[in-house]
Amino acid sequence: MPSMDYDTRLNRIGDLVDANAENLNHRIALAYHEYGFKNTFTQFRDICRQVAKGLIALGVQRGDHIAIWANNQPEWVYTQFGSAMTGAVLVTVNTNFRAFELKYLLEQSDTTTLIMTHGVRETNEYFRILRQVCPELDHCGPGELKTDKLPYLKNIVQLGKDPKDGMFSWQQMLEMGNRISDEELDKRADSIDADDVTMIQYTSGTTGYPKGVMLTHRNLIGNARSMAEIMALTPDDSLCIPVPFFHCFGCVIGTMCCTVSGATMAPVTAFNPEKVLETVDTLKCTALHGVPTMFIAELEAMNSKTYDTSHLRTGVMAGSTCPVEVMKGVMEKMGAQELTIVYGQTESSPGITQTRRNDSMQIRTETVGRALPNVELKIVDTVTGETLPTGETGELCSRGYHIMKGYYKMPDKTKETIDQDGWLHTGDLASMDENGNCTIQGRLKDMIIRGGENIYPREIEEFLYTHPAVQDVQVVGIPDEKYGEEVAAFIQTRNGKIPSDEEIRKFCKDRISFHKIPRHIHFVDEFPSTASGKIQKYKLREMATADGAAQS
Repeated sequence: MPSMDYDTRLNRIGDLVDANAENLNHRIALAYHEYGFKNTFTQFRDICRQVAKGLIALGVQRGDHIAIWANNQPEWVYTQFGSAMTGAVLVTVNTNFRAFELKYLLEQSDTTTLIMTHGVRETNEYFRILRQVCPELDHCGPGELKTDKLPYLKNIVQLGKDPKDGMFSWQQMLEMGNRISDEELDKRADSIDADDVTMIQYTSGTTGYPKGVMLTHRNLIGNARSMAEIMALTPDDSLCIPVPFFHCFGCVIGTMCCTVSGATMAPVTAFNPEKVLETVDTLKCTALHGVPTMFIAELEAMNSKTYDTSHLRTGVMAGSTCPVEVMKGVMEKMGAQELTIVYGQTESSPGITQTRRNDSMQIRTETVGRALPNVELKIVDTVTGETLPTGETGELCSRGYHIMKGYYKMPDKTKETIDQDGWLHTGDLASMDENGNCTIQGRLKDMIIRGGENIYPREIEEFLYTHPAVQDVQVVGIPDEKYGEEVAAFIQTRNGKIPSDEEIRKFCKDRISFHKIPRHIHFVDEFPSTASGKIQKYKLREMATADGAAQS
């Protein structure tokens, strides 16, 4: 295996793409088993440059916000790297979003251009959702969208052929790029600074609406370099990426780790255990990413069909704690002896800690490893803020190059999260051993993790308040055997009128993401509270858990 040799002077994403094309030219940068094609590093650079030219031809300026709403298809990758070459900011859109969430994101982010696929589940579902948000599309030409709700949004680019009314096709955008010279693109690329924001990812809070996390070229490249070095990725490696690109897991721990190391990106458009295993088998992947539920599904699929996973060596499992039996199965049955665990959050680009390739089974299943290189960690008392000694539990805080630039247009929220000394307060309770390995004990926040997806109760509560029968609502997470946690909603109704569970779910459908729709619904007269009136969510959680156990 060749030694790692990163040029640490390359701190802009476009420079990395250019350097790979020059140094690795005919090696494979991007491979899709399901589409049957491979891009060399030279081809990949040329496509990304054409995308960049197309965006400039659309009128995209340095600092403009471009949203992408699609699953893990090739155009997502080209847009990620092409937009970075223009100095634009890529706004990632969760593929589960519906009208309520999409409108908020496009409005809050000041998006000027939306690149979108037709949908990921139903035929043309995304077009239907977008028209709920922008009915003006039916009466305007491409690039001429005008809507008071979204004053910045002008361009819609449709992935695929035969664009709908008011939209450009992807191919039309690429052809428009022919008007832009290499010199104009190079001039734009040269104007970019490593500390410019290149991506905004939305993460929910325990109160209010989602916040746009601003990440810079330096954030993403530095974080990817650290994680790739720990996995020992080189141009001889091929990484299967079945986790969604709209998360940092997919577009940083996935595509960016490949780009900084010269490894091959081998994405899967949408998670399916058989497709993942076919990709690993056919492309001889040496690395694989996933949340525990993905690895569990893959191990189950291997029981019914034989796949060659003997080339697997490493990868990342993240999203929730790794069960011992799952880690054993991945190491022994799938062959990934050097699988690592990563802990972090979007605000940290995302990695904070990572287990090492030679760590024991105990460290890899009971801890989330130790700090990445050049990342500071401390555990602080949740009341006094004082740093705690080894072994004691408090809030995990981190500081370093990887910390976000801030929340977009939310300076007060930024100050609440990053203190005056530059420490990011994660909101997670943890302890640290004498070797620096961290164990996550719980959460200060009430976040729910369902199958690796972070769900914040307040966001669901805010939405359910819009139902005419709902007077008050509290949302909690309860244990679930399949997904780790499920959503439970406790609802107080108006005037004693109690809707059915199905009516509440129907109200949610197509308006919030399916994974946020409460699986358990309880109607109550009052909420348990303290003497000061603070809702005791832990008691609601106990009630919902006991009720679920009684029904199972």
